[in-house]
Amino acid sequence: MALGRGAALTPIGEPLSTIATAKLSGPPHYAGFFSLARLLWPWRVAGIVLLGLLVAVFVGRRVRVEEGLVEDAPESYPDITIRAAKVYIFVAALLLLGHGFAPLVDRYLVRMPEAGLYWVNMISAVLDNATLASAEISPLMSLAKIKFLLIGLLVSGGMLIPGNIPNIICAGKLGITSREWAAIGVPLGLVLMLVYFVFLKIAAGSAGLFP
Repeated sequence: MALGRGAALTPIGEPLSTIATAKLSGPPHYAGFFSLARLLWPWRVAGIVLLGLLVAVFVGRRVRVEEGLVEDAPESYPDITIRAAKVYIFVAALLLLGHGFAPLVDRYLVRMPEAGLYWVNMISAVLDNATLASAEISPLMSLAKIKFLLIGLLVSGGMLIPGNIPNIICAGKLGITSREWAAIGVPLGLVLMLVYFVFLKIAAGSAGLFP
């Protein structure tokens, strides 16, 4: 879950951040390489630190020093190149999907309240958050709304294995089943969704009082 949060800070971290940056690269936001980092870093870093503390307190003492990961199979340069090409095609397809949804997004989602977007995006738990980002993000949205949207996607995306690419890779490498992931990811994700929502609303209220 911490990997998924850190990966969203730059366009090379995961498909969601690549798509979000590409869709916001034009006017009025002119998003660049570090735009998501500037927008999200306090929220992402806080989540990574919190998750790290939870692991240290509840899991760290049960891990033996000699335990570790072993690469299951060597990877050749052709394998790496093919995987990179597949990711590129995946991201390109999602960007085309986003352009197709643009008229609906600009007409309906742009007017949707931040809180509504945040909680609706809990479906990211079962649908890859990059797909939802490509379909939902619009340059017509304010940065405040984009922040609610992205944080909702990123937090709920950690609840189940299909939520984002890091989940799928980690589950495959470590042999984690969907049930095992959900037993921890769902309750923890729900708590984090509520905590983030409360602090986002507090921050939005403070920004309104002190623009």
